[in-house]
Amino acid sequence: MRVTGRVRDAHWCPSPNFGPRPEKANVSLLVVHNISLPPGQFGGDAIERFFCNQLDPSEHPYFQAIATMKVSSHLLIRRDGVVVQFVSLLDRAWHAGRSCFQGEEECNDFSIGIELEGADDIPYTEAQYQTLADLSRLIMRSWPAITPDRITGHSDIAPGRKTDPGPAFDWVRYRQLLATGPDTGVRR
Repeated sequence: MRVTGRVRDAHWCPSPNFGPRPEKANVSLLVVHNISLPPGQFGGDAIERFFCNQLDPSEHPYFQAIATMKVSSHLLIRRDGVVVQFVSLLDRAWHAGRSCFQGEEECNDFSIGIELEGADDIPYTEAQYQTLADLSRLIMRSWPAITPDRITGHSDIAPGRKTDPGPAFDWVRYRQLLATGPDTGVRR
Protein backbone atom coordinates (compact mmCIF):
# COMPACT_ATOMS: atom_id res chain seq x y z
CA MET A 1 0.00 0.00 0.00
CA ARG A 2 2.87 2.38 0.72
CA VAL A 3 3.99 2.07 -2.92
CA THR A 4 0.67 2.90 -4.64
CA GLY A 5 -1.34 4.49 -1.85
CA ARG A 6 -4.25 2.24 -2.82
CA VAL A 7 -6.15 0.00 -0.41
CA ARG A 8 -6.30 -3.42 -2.06
CA ASP A 9 -9.97 -4.28 -1.44
CA ALA A 10 -11.38 -0.78 -1.91
CA HIS A 11 -13.54 0.16 -4.87
CA TRP A 12 -11.55 2.81 -6.78
CA CYS A 13 -13.52 5.95 -7.67
CA PRO A 14 -10.86 8.58 -8.50
CA SER A 15 -11.59 12.16 -7.50
CA PRO A 16 -9.98 15.12 -9.27
CA ASN A 17 -9.94 16.96 -5.93
CA PHE A 18 -6.47 16.27 -4.60
CA GLY A 19 -2.90 17.45 -4.90
CA PRO A 20 0.59 16.52 -3.90
CA ARG A 21 1.52 16.66 -0.26
CA PRO A 22 4.15 19.25 0.67
CA GLU A 23 7.62 17.84 0.06
CA LYS A 24 8.52 17.32 3.71
CA ALA A 25 5.06 16.36 4.97
CA ASN A 26 5.08 13.44 7.39
CA VAL A 27 1.77 11.57 7.23
CA SER A 28 0.99 11.36 10.94
CA LEU A 29 -2.74 11.90 11.48
CA LEU A 30 -5.94 9.97 10.76
CA VAL A 31 -9.17 12.00 10.66
CA VAL A 32 -12.61 10.39 11.05
CA HIS A 33 -15.52 12.14 9.31
CA ASN A 34 -19.12 11.42 8.40
CA ILE A 35 -21.16 12.22 5.33
CA SER A 36 -24.60 11.41 3.99
CA LEU A 37 -26.21 12.87 0.90
CA PRO A 38 -28.83 14.12 1.15
CA PRO A 39 -28.22 14.65 4.87
CA GLY A 40 -29.48 11.72 6.95
CA GLN A 41 -30.12 9.52 3.91
CA PHE A 42 -27.98 6.50 3.09
CA GLY A 43 -27.31 4.53 -0.07
CA GLY A 44 -27.06 5.64 -3.65
CA ASP A 45 -24.06 7.21 -5.34
CA ALA A 46 -24.44 10.88 -4.36
CA ILE A 47 -21.32 10.82 -2.18
CA GLU A 48 -19.22 9.44 -5.05
CA ARG A 49 -20.65 12.02 -7.44
CA PHE A 50 -20.03 14.81 -4.90
CA PHE A 51 -16.36 13.89 -4.43
CA CYS A 52 -15.96 13.59 -8.23
CA ASN A 53 -17.61 16.96 -9.03
CA GLN A 54 -20.58 15.28 -10.72
CA LEU A 55 -23.40 16.12 -8.31
CA ASP A 56 -26.53 17.39 -10.08
CA PRO A 57 -27.87 20.41 -8.14
CA SER A 58 -31.40 19.84 -9.50
CA GLU A 59 -31.71 16.43 -7.77
CA HIS A 60 -32.22 17.78 -4.25
CA PRO A 61 -32.45 21.26 -2.69
CA TYR A 62 -29.41 20.55 -0.47
CA PHE A 63 -27.31 19.72 -3.52
CA GLN A 64 -27.76 23.28 -4.82
CA ALA A 65 -25.65 24.59 -1.94
CA ILE A 66 -22.81 22.05 -2.28
CA ALA A 67 -22.63 21.03 -5.96
CA THR A 68 -19.81 23.45 -6.79
CA MET A 69 -17.66 22.60 -3.77
CA LYS A 70 -14.35 20.90 -4.55
CA VAL A 71 -13.77 18.37 -1.77
CA SER A 72 -12.71 14.77 -1.39
CA SER A 73 -11.60 12.20 1.11
CA HIS A 74 -9.17 9.34 0.85
CA LEU A 75 -11.70 6.68 1.85
CA LEU A 76 -15.42 6.17 2.47
CA ILE A 77 -16.86 3.32 4.54
CA ARG A 78 -20.44 2.54 3.54
CA ARG A 79 -23.06 1.37 6.06
CA ASP A 80 -22.38 -2.27 5.08
CA GLY A 81 -18.60 -1.90 5.57
CA VAL A 82 -17.75 -1.64 1.86
CA VAL A 83 -14.80 0.70 1.21
CA VAL A 84 -14.59 3.24 -1.61
CA GLN A 85 -11.30 5.04 -2.28
CA PHE A 86 -11.17 8.45 -3.95
CA VAL A 87 -7.56 9.60 -3.50
CA SER A 88 -4.28 7.73 -3.12
CA LEU A 89 -3.11 7.80 0.48
CA LEU A 90 0.16 9.19 -0.86
CA ASP A 91 -1.63 12.34 -2.04
CA ARG A 92 -3.31 15.24 -0.26
CA ALA A 93 -7.11 14.83 -0.25
CA TRP A 94 -9.26 17.88 0.42
CA HIS A 95 -11.15 16.65 3.48
CA ALA A 96 -10.16 18.73 6.51
CA GLY A 97 -10.37 22.31 5.26
CA ARG A 98 -9.00 24.95 7.63
CA SER A 99 -7.82 22.83 10.52
CA CYS A 100 -5.30 22.44 13.32
CA PHE A 101 -4.08 19.44 15.34
CA GLN A 102 -1.80 20.01 18.33
CA GLY A 103 -0.56 23.30 16.89
CA GLU A 104 -0.02 21.93 13.36
CA GLU A 105 -2.08 23.88 10.82
CA GLU A 106 -3.51 22.61 7.50
CA CYS A 107 -4.18 19.00 8.47
CA ASN A 108 -4.77 17.95 4.85
CA ASP A 109 -1.00 18.20 4.36
CA PHE A 110 -0.20 15.41 6.84
CA SER A 111 -3.41 13.43 7.34
CA ILE A 112 -5.49 10.65 5.88
CA GLY A 113 -9.24 11.21 5.88
CA ILE A 114 -11.80 8.45 6.31
CA GLU A 115 -15.49 9.23 5.83
CA LEU A 116 -18.18 7.07 7.42
CA GLU A 117 -21.52 7.05 5.64
CA GLY A 118 -23.56 8.45 8.48
CA ALA A 119 -24.77 11.43 10.43
CA ASP A 120 -23.80 12.95 13.77
CA ASP A 121 -26.84 11.61 15.62
CA ILE A 122 -27.47 8.25 13.89
CA PRO A 123 -25.59 5.23 15.27
CA TYR A 124 -22.95 3.76 13.01
CA THR A 125 -23.07 0.07 12.06
CA GLU A 126 -20.95 -2.73 13.47
CA ALA A 127 -19.63 -3.34 9.94
CA GLN A 128 -18.41 0.26 9.82
CA TYR A 129 -16.60 -0.02 13.16
CA GLN A 130 -14.95 -3.30 12.11
CA THR A 131 -13.86 -1.91 8.75
CA LEU A 132 -12.65 1.36 10.29
CA ALA A 133 -10.54 -0.55 12.83
CA ASP A 134 -9.15 -2.84 10.09
CA LEU A 135 -8.31 0.11 7.84
CA SER A 136 -6.80 2.05 10.72
CA ARG A 137 -4.47 -0.82 11.63
CA LEU A 138 -3.48 -1.23 7.98
CA ILE A 139 -2.74 2.49 7.67
CA MET A 140 -0.82 2.60 10.96
CA ARG A 141 1.40 -0.26 9.78
CA SER A 142 2.23 1.69 6.60
CA TRP A 143 2.58 5.07 8.34
CA PRO A 144 3.96 4.38 11.85
CA ALA A 145 3.78 8.08 12.79
CA ILE A 146 0.00 7.57 12.98
CA THR A 147 -0.51 6.25 16.49
CA PRO A 148 -3.79 5.85 18.39
CA ASP A 149 -3.33 9.27 19.99
CA ARG A 150 -3.07 10.77 16.49
CA ILE A 151 -6.52 9.57 15.41
CA THR A 152 -9.14 12.27 15.77
CA GLY A 153 -12.51 13.51 14.60
CA HIS A 154 -13.10 16.31 12.14
CA SER A 155 -14.79 18.24 14.94
CA ASP A 156 -11.56 18.17 16.96
CA ILE A 157 -9.41 19.73 14.22
CA ALA A 158 -12.05 22.24 13.06
CA PRO A 159 -14.01 23.08 16.24
CA GLY A 160 -16.95 25.40 15.76
CA ARG A 161 -16.93 24.69 12.03
CA LYS A 162 -17.42 20.92 11.96
CA THR A 163 -19.30 18.49 14.22
CA ASP A 164 -18.52 15.10 12.70
CA PRO A 165 -18.28 12.24 13.37
CA GLY A 166 -20.70 13.45 16.05
CA PRO A 167 -22.06 12.17 19.35
CA ALA A 168 -23.33 8.94 17.76
CA PHE A 169 -19.76 7.83 17.06
CA ASP A 170 -18.62 5.42 19.78
CA TRP A 171 -14.95 6.29 20.29
CA VAL A 172 -14.65 3.72 23.10
CA ARG A 173 -15.95 0.91 20.85
CA TYR A 174 -13.68 1.97 17.99
CA ARG A 175 -10.57 2.17 20.20
CA GLN A 176 -11.34 -1.26 21.71
CA LEU A 177 -11.58 -2.78 18.24
CA LEU A 178 -8.44 -0.95 17.18
CA ALA A 179 -6.49 -2.33 20.14
CA THR A 180 -7.87 -5.84 20.38
CA GLY A 181 -9.66 -6.73 17.18
CA PRO A 182 -8.30 -9.37 14.86
CA ASP A 183 -6.46 -8.16 11.79
CA THR A 184 -8.93 -9.63 9.32
CA GLY A 185 -8.20 -7.31 6.43
CA VAL A 186 -10.56 -4.95 4.70
CA ARG A 187 -14.09 -5.91 3.76
CA ARG A 188 -15.16 -5.95 0.12
